[in-house]
Parts: sequence; C-alpha cells; structure tokens
Amino acid sequence: MKYQPVIGLEVHVQLLTDTKIFCGCSTKFGSEPNSQTCPVCLGLPGALPVLNKKVVEFAIKAGLSTNCSITPRSIFARKNYFYPDLPKGYQISQFEEPICQHGWLDIQLDGQEGKRIGITRIHMEEDAGKLVHGDLTGLDDNSGVDLNRACTPLLEVVSEPDLRSSDEAVSYLKQLHQIVTWLGLCDGNMEEGSFRCDANVSVMPVGSDTFGTRAEIKNVNSFKFVKQAIEYEIQRQIDLIEDGGTVVQETRLFDPNSGRTRSMRSKEEAHDYRYFPDPDLVPLVICDEWVERSRTELPELPEQCRKRFVSQLGLTEYDAEVLTANRPLAEFFEAGVAAHGNAKAVANWTMGEITRSLNDSGTSIRECPVTPQLLAELLKLIDEGTISGKIAKTVFDEMWRSGKAPQLIVEEQGLVQVSDGGAIESIIDEIMAANAGQVEEYRGGKEKVFGFFVGQVMKVSKGKANPAVVNELLLKKLKG
Repeated sequence: MKYQPVIGLEVHVQLLTDTKIFCGCSTKFGSEPNSQTCPVCLGLPGALPVLNKKVVEFAIKAGLSTNCSITPRSIFARKNYFYPDLPKGYQISQFEEPICQHGWLDIQLDGQEGKRIGITRIHMEEDAGKLVHGDLTGLDDNSGVDLNRACTPLLEVVSEPDLRSSDEAVSYLKQLHQIVTWLGLCDGNMEEGSFRCDANVSVMPVGSDTFGTRAEIKNVNSFKFVKQAIEYEIQRQIDLIEDGGTVVQETRLFDPNSGRTRSMRSKEEAHDYRYFPDPDLVPLVICDEWVERSRTELPELPEQCRKRFVSQLGLTEYDAEVLTANRPLAEFFEAGVAAHGNAKAVANWTMGEITRSLNDSGTSIRECPVTPQLLAELLKLIDEGTISGKIAKTVFDEMWRSGKAPQLIVEEQGLVQVSDGGAIESIIDEIMAANAGQVEEYRGGKEKVFGFFVGQVMKVSKGKANPAVVNELLLKKLKG
C-alpha cells in the first residue's frame, strides 16, 4: 500500500521588539542568566501584565503580508501547564479569538505548478524561559533555569495541513522566514531560536481523505533538520503501520546527530490546557484605521520585488531570486542600478564579487565597504575602457580593503588600460618572434594556439592591454 504524508507546521517567530510583550524588560539575547527579569515576567504575586503596542503592530503586519484577515476583537487566554521554565504555571497566549485568521502563502517547487498553503491563524503569545542542563550550568548533573527569555514576544503561525512532502514544508517555511525578516519583524536566527518550527506529521493511504494519527515534532531549528525530521517521521509511521502497529498521538523530539525522532510525551489536546480568558488583560480592539495605516506602512514584499526585477529590469528569474534573498541585498542592488543604469552588470557584480567578499569576511551587506555608488563608479571605468574587467577585480579587492574610490586606486597603481595600438603591436611582435613554433602551428590550422598568444600579451602587459584591441591585432598579425 502507498501512503500520502500530511504535514502542518506551527512556526514560532520571535519579534524584534526592544522590550517584552507584557513588561519593560529587555529582549537582548546573550545576557547573564536571569538578569533581564522583573516581577511580571517572573510571575510574582500581584504583578500585572501590560500589552506592548509594538507587538500588536508587528502581528498586524505579519497577518497582512500573509493574506490573513485581522480580527477586530481578539482576546488573550491563559494556557495552563506545568514546566520548570514557565514561572507563572501558565502561558499567556490566544486561543478562540486570535489576532489574524484565514490566510495563505503560495509556494513553488522546481518543475511543479504553484500550490497555495492555507494559514489557519497567527496569534500573539509570550515565550517561556530556558532550561540549561548539565555541564553548561557548572552544576554537574543538575539543571538551571534562565528566565531572561520568559515573556519574550512571539507570533505563532499555524498552517493548514496542506503540505504533502518535506520539500513543500521547507519551501513554505523559507518563504515565511523571508517575509518576517524582510519586514524587520524577526531576525530569523534559527540557531538562537528566533525562528523555530513544530511539524505535525501523519500518513494516510493514497486516495483516502481521512487523516492518520499525527505526531508533533517540537522545536526544529534549521531548514535542513526540518526536512530530515519530517522524512524520518514519515518513514517511521509507514514502517510501524506495515508491521501491524498503531501510530499514537504524541510529541517527539528530533535528534540531529542520529537523524531520528524520539518520543518525548503524549500529545496534549486543547482541553488539557484548560484555556480561559486572562482576567488581567482586556480584549484587544483593532479599528479599521489601524489596519489600513499598517497596510500603507508595508514595504514591497519579496514576491512583488522579484516580479518587478524580471519585468522592469530584465533580470532572469534566477537572478531575481538571488537578489531578493533578503531586503538589504535587494536595496543594495537597486541603489547600484540607480547609480549606474545597467541592471545586468550590477546584478553580476553583486551576486559575484560582492557576495563572495561578504561570505569570505563574514560581513553583512549593510556593513559592505564597497557602497553601491562605488560599485557604479567601478563599472563606469569598465564601460569607458579605462580598465579591463580583469583589472577591475584587482581594483575591487583594493576598494574592499581600503574603502578608496576606484578612480583613485587606478591612478595610484597605474592600472589604466592600454588601448594604444602601437604599444600593443610592439608587444605582439616580440611574443611572435619568441614563439615562432606556435605561430606556425596556428597558421597550420591549430587555432587553439590563439589563446596562448592572448595570454602572453596580457602577461607582458600585466593585464593592462585592452582585450578587444589585442584580439584584433593578433588575428591580423597571425594570419600574416
């Protein structure tokens, strides 16, 4: 029997606010344990939460960018469960009336038609603290509790069970990741837990419309691990069914070292959490004017930007995809085009030398020492014939190192391209005289030798000879 996977994702997006969702404590990552806490996020008696307006604004923008409806009246609820890193014994979340509902994202896999993935809801909630185990605490076999992360603002984005493969799941996850980072809602750092995913996985016989029992894989923190965890879980469930066993509803953890999932606990149902409206927080009422103001503040989204790069700037689909990987990169490229005009040339250098140097140095595009304006100046020197493309790479490396303008570097290092036919002809004559055998080979029909002569001219001229002039004169002289 063949089986069809059914996958739904619950994604936790940590918001880039300066302070927590219900108090004024800092959200800065990496501080001393328990140094960013107060009576509210510690859950001390009598401490009352106050909603951070910025969290609401971010939630509205996330909802609008994922085609959700914004709920005019939403409420906060207490989700009751006990865990050592949950100081109040409950988590403030949203249940029956979340802030965003009924959205969707379109995904596209190579060679396949696009597919629309439904988004059930987006709701606001607070994060729990963090347990630190064993050697990391310096307490041998004991565990410590760091509550710096408690009360950090999260959005939980819950998809419909519309995904049917690990590739679809990763495609959806990457698109959501791109949107929230593009909008500046989240830094997207999966290693630090700023963007993490729970995957609900089940299988059903092909042709059936009845979903199987699902297992939830908690807190997977990379695209690679999401794919591996889903694929392992699909096969585990199929093997279990075919061996006569039964899939049980449970929460599982993914071990990246073994590539396996393992049972963590039985899966709770909603009633197990005993949700009820939080009596300390009044209902949140969002007027139409607030929603429309947020809509006008949204920038052009990645998909719209990609389409414009193709239709208006003449880029290929691939180039547009690369250049919209993140918003700062897209903005760098557009500034370069505005300064130079040739979109394809700017794209090639941005995807080539700029990206290579950023990766080699571990530098972000916002800190790039070669600005779009300096890159445009360099490309103009190539257009004018002042330097060759090869020399331009030498100039670029010095621009990266020193931050100097390309014209100044060319003048200081004497890198102006030689286009004087007489000077180049003199070099060619010397090379032909020193390599008479290769000249005869070329004239005897071995045309590949032409590249040898070009290389020799460029070597003698230290890369300064104009390639077009070199080719023209070499052809004329070699043909005798």
